[in-house]
Amino acid sequence: MPLSPFERTLAALDALHAQDPRHASVEGESVPHELWHAGRMSAWLERLHEHPDELVQLAVRGQHLQRWELSRSEYPEGRVGYLTWRRDQGQRAGETTARLMREAGYDDEDAEAVSRMIRKQGLGREAGTQAVEDCACLVFLENYFADFSRQIDHDHLIRIVQMTWKKMSPRAHELALTLPMTDQARALVEEALAG
Repeated sequence: MPLSPFERTLAALDALHAQDPRHASVEGESVPHELWHAGRMSAWLERLHEHPDELVQLAVRGQHLQRWELSRSEYPEGRVGYLTWRRDQGQRAGETTARLMREAGYDDEDAEAVSRMIRKQGLGREAGTQAVEDCACLVFLENYFADFSRQIDHDHLIRIVQMTWKKMSPRAHELALTLPMTDQARALVEEALAG
């Protein structure tokens, strides 16, 4: 039986994720970092939404696509440099995911809808875009926050948590509060939310 456009696109995305030269150790096994990250994004989507449609699933899976190809160090330090890098990453990931979708048999409308979600257009108004943002925030809080909190000064970190929280849906807030955290990380989150 031939693969569906959804299955073909998912396989193409994961083939690109698997090219990441960076690796993560998962249960003693070395896995391409981006492939692992995409899997965590999809796992959070399953917890956020009981039956997400396939376009949202593809947007969530493609959100971090080929990030290693455009280094953060190629952009200026500071918030403007970070936001420009993030915008360019979203543009590249959206375009590549849309191209893979068209090659797999999706029409232009569906491909562009997924690209918009990946670029975070309509955040707070579009359910698909909100799902992508929620998953990204939850992956950050689950896997990167503890290390990040040791590298950033206290006040800056509080602002980052507050900005992250503002972008999340109420359901994502509920899930975030169930995450296992060190006492130090939880105290930071509680301080940020009280402010």
